[in-house]
Amino acid sequence: MRKISVLLFLAWVGFLFYAGIALFTSGFLLTRLELTNHSSCQEPPGPGSLPWGSRGEPGACWMASRFSRLVLVLIDALRFDFAQPQLSHVSGEPPVSLPFLGKLGFLQRILEIQPHHARLYQSKVDPPTTTMQRLKALTTGSLPTFIDAGSNFASYAIAEDNLVKQLTSTGRRVVFMGDETWNDLFPGAFSQAFFFPSFDVRDLHTVDNGILEHLYPIMDSGEWDVLITHFLGVDHCGHKHGPHHPEMAKKLSQMDQVIQGLVERLENDTLLVVTGDHGMTTSGNHGGDSELETSAALFLYSPTALFPSAPPEEPEVIPQISLVPTLALLLGLPIPFGNIGEVIAEVFSEVEDSQPHSSTLAQASALHLNAQQVSRFLHTYSTAAQDLQVKELHRLQNLFSKASADYQRLLQSPQGAEAALQTVITELQQFLRGVRAMCIESWARFSLVRMAGGAALLAATCFLCLLVSQWAASPGFYFRPLLIPMAWGLTGALVCAGLLATTGLKLDSVVLGAMAAVGSLLPFLWKAWASWGAKRPLAALLPMPGPVLLLLLIRFAGFFSDSFVIAEARAAPFLLISLILLLVAQLHWEGKLLPPKLLTIPRLGFLTPAGPPRHNGTHALGLGVGLLLCIRLAGLFHRCPEETPACSSSPWLSPLASMVGGRAKNVWYGACVGALAALLAAVRLWLRRYGNLKSPEPPVLFVRWGLPLMGLGTAAYWALASGADEAPPRLRALVAGASVMLPRAVAGLAASGLMLLLWRPVMVLVKAAAGAPRTRTVLTPFSGPPTSQADLDYVVPQIYRHMQEEFRGRLERTKFQGPLTVAAYQLGSVYSAAMVTALTLLAFPLLLLHAERISLVFLLLFLQSFLLLHLLAAGIPITTPGPFTVPWQAVSAWAFMATQTFYSTGHQPVFPAIHWHAAFVGVPEGHDFTWLSALLVGTNTFASHILFAVGCPLLLLWPFLCESQGPRKRRQPPGNEAEARVRPEEEEEPLMEMRLRDAPHHFNAALLQLGLKYLFVLGIQILACALAASILRRHLMVWKVFAPKFIFEAMGFIVSSVGLCLGIALVMRVDGAVSSWFRQLVLAQQRAGEHSSLVYTGAGSSAREAQSHLLPPCSQDLLASGTSLFYNSKS
Repeated sequence: MRKISVLLFLAWVGFLFYAGIALFTSGFLLTRLELTNHSSCQEPPGPGSLPWGSRGEPGACWMASRFSRLVLVLIDALRFDFAQPQLSHVSGEPPVSLPFLGKLGFLQRILEIQPHHARLYQSKVDPPTTTMQRLKALTTGSLPTFIDAGSNFASYAIAEDNLVKQLTSTGRRVVFMGDETWNDLFPGAFSQAFFFPSFDVRDLHTVDNGILEHLYPIMDSGEWDVLITHFLGVDHCGHKHGPHHPEMAKKLSQMDQVIQGLVERLENDTLLVVTGDHGMTTSGNHGGDSELETSAALFLYSPTALFPSAPPEEPEVIPQISLVPTLALLLGLPIPFGNIGEVIAEVFSEVEDSQPHSSTLAQASALHLNAQQVSRFLHTYSTAAQDLQVKELHRLQNLFSKASADYQRLLQSPQGAEAALQTVITELQQFLRGVRAMCIESWARFSLVRMAGGAALLAATCFLCLLVSQWAASPGFYFRPLLIPMAWGLTGALVCAGLLATTGLKLDSVVLGAMAAVGSLLPFLWKAWASWGAKRPLAALLPMPGPVLLLLLIRFAGFFSDSFVIAEARAAPFLLISLILLLVAQLHWEGKLLPPKLLTIPRLGFLTPAGPPRHNGTHALGLGVGLLLCIRLAGLFHRCPEETPACSSSPWLSPLASMVGGRAKNVWYGACVGALAALLAAVRLWLRRYGNLKSPEPPVLFVRWGLPLMGLGTAAYWALASGADEAPPRLRALVAGASVMLPRAVAGLAASGLMLLLWRPVMVLVKAAAGAPRTRTVLTPFSGPPTSQADLDYVVPQIYRHMQEEFRGRLERTKFQGPLTVAAYQLGSVYSAAMVTALTLLAFPLLLLHAERISLVFLLLFLQSFLLLHLLAAGIPITTPGPFTVPWQAVSAWAFMATQTFYSTGHQPVFPAIHWHAAFVGVPEGHDFTWLSALLVGTNTFASHILFAVGCPLLLLWPFLCESQGPRKRRQPPGNEAEARVRPEEEEEPLMEMRLRDAPHHFNAALLQLGLKYLFVLGIQILACALAASILRRHLMVWKVFAPKFIFEAMGFIVSSVGLCLGIALVMRVDGAVSSWFRQLVLAQQRAGEHSSLVYTGAGSSAREAQSHLLPPCSQDLLASGTSLFYNSKS
């Protein structure tokens, strides 16, 4: 019951945090309202006469079409500078040599030869720069909000009015070929479609070659009105190799040939549009709002003259959504209802002098139609939603009314009004640009009530963790009251749900969960208030040491600075190093050093400590130096944020397949395999050191044979992945199949090992032998002789029943052959062995999701954790029989190390730094399991959170593992001096982790306290991120820094809390299995004869010390015979 209470309470505390996160998120990251209204030719956008070009012409809509056909070539991630020519060498400056420059040579020649037919623009993209959001913007003219980025894994049909829907509603034949995302956004909208899988970024050619196979035949057939192609090779090349790789030059040259082929086939009534949906960073990623990500190329070409003047020296910068109204009017379509883009005015100029009206009037007409459509949208939207700024909305409407009145007046007498038309054009452009700016600001709207409620709930839950962790350390702590708040919360949630259902109100699950969370907090808050009413000092609620509290406050305050968040990859190791130095100094000053067992293993290169205790400081210094060295080495694997251009990311984060030199690749592959072998050897040596490799249990057999197989599978996968591009053509199918099966095999082995560990987690070796000396030691999970009947009720039945089976039919024989000894080995490290084995099994699948050279970081991670655990264990006193506790400095150091490892594995809390390649590990090409891809990417991102959260119970177990350096001399009982002179001096083995079973109540309380402390340290981080995002919600860097940081911290907290519960559940499973193991031995002894007896001896006394009045009557006979049960910590 205690174990279930602990797990349920930790899960409930996690739910409290989740409710606070969800409530804050619902107020911070709100999506805009999507209107389902549609524009049509029968409904003009506003009052007044239509432009001259649409009067009386058959099929005319808002404006007469200038082109009857459109070829839209979307080159994914076509950054603007990809379309720039190769810059010539300037005297005094180094020559520019970038692989992507000058590769679109035909495009540059067209701009030079036909300046009135072609134009190049710099398309400014609105974040987030993910493909699905950009496709929505390119077809609707709207602004997808920040939170929509999460749906990039699973696109949904666009419900808003869009260009594709307008084309199909007017009977145009739309043919598409390329990225299958269009099928999700526009299902059934195309007369012909050739979709290709888009998510495998390792594949550079399948989509592009598939398009080219159908492009020119379809174009020559003439059975189309609009032809849309979406090439993915450039984007995939950026993800796989980066923009500076020679493969990028090849892909751009291929796109240049495609553009040339299209231009040669264009007819006079056809418009060619070549554009990119977004750019890419210097590492080839996208998703954020950096300059390189939001800068895309836009190229327009017509066989007939389209522009009245030559292009400017520097291409004009236009918003990406400006393409939507421009294409709609050029094709004679209504502008989509929700568009807020501004038409490109110069394409509506009249090039030929025979037209009756000037170019200025034509531009003003297009802009006025555009402004009417936007004004109609604002009126409809402001009626349905109240999130637009009222004052700014009125100002813009007045500006539009004035400009529209001036335009209508000039239509009556257009002659000689060139200056007035220019004024109208300026006013209309100001209106359109003001609307876009207002929408960008308003759709980043916030619900301050929900944000404040979420932050308050997070703060209250952190206080709850602090309060209950302090209660759990008291001797009189009870578990049953922990279940009361859960009942309160569930009751409150059911009552609220009933009221909402009966009243007919909309049931908001976020608010309902928050109500349940608040209801569960009331009893604890009331108790805290009562404690304060008793005038308890405030310092009692902050039991952590001052230096640790100071470091946590520094970290808390750092989240309010965008510079600190950007530089957290350096700040987190600094805080960790500061805490380590503090620990070493504290251990030296207080004299609490214990020589760790690690330093007693000669084969690991350490000398066995010898000498007086004053040399203990040397051990602590060695541990501290080793930790600092590991942290420094792990810092070499770092990814620089986009905001620090002077920083250079580590080249070791890239996969081996991206390396050009064969010799260097082989050297690095050898180093990676060596790190993998060192990790396996270290784990096996540790298990052998504590005797956990001698058990015949299935998990031990798996460690012996399964782990080497996993290591071989991982090394083989690395070899195939690093040389897949160099494989002979006839073997590529085999290599591709093996690259899919090997990660699956390793993951399957890891899952099998974990299942075996959960099934049989007790790695003990039981031996029964006769002829042992009558003075053999008897050790039990209790320390000292039994002092009460309760002690005997706990230990006697277990040992007694186990003895019965061993003694059945042998009692008379043992009188002649000697006493019977039953020895149970490896009990002293039974918990830690299971934890280390589980962490090793988890590490292999996580390692496969990273680049090969990250294996060196994983080796440093295990070594760093090992050293930190020994350093922390040196200063944690072992209290018997309890209560047990883990100090705050240990929990804080563990959390800091998790953050440091997050950055050392090449991650950053921004979307462009996500390791998308993890989505394809062990996944065949052409798969459509988006949920699996999202799971793999998430597991890769939060691998450090998983390992450290699952391994958190080691902070409690490790001090008991390092309890002693060897056997201790047994204390002689008083009055037996004569016997002591004739008996050799006895020794006893340390109980180590069996001391935790000496007080199961305190053991479970310590696990609860540890979990709450770890959740508190993580909780104040997410609380700081929430407060920073809310206070700085109008900050310039809110969407670039603070919002992504909050999202990553929230996801990391969820992963860590689940991993923490799983780690504690594993310890409890081992504890339950140990109890079950004892019970099986006990039940087996119940069939023994009536001559069976029991001898109990405490850890510090001999068999003769047993108190006869507490033992069963037959025990004195066995006491004389010397039969014993021997529980040893190791063999």
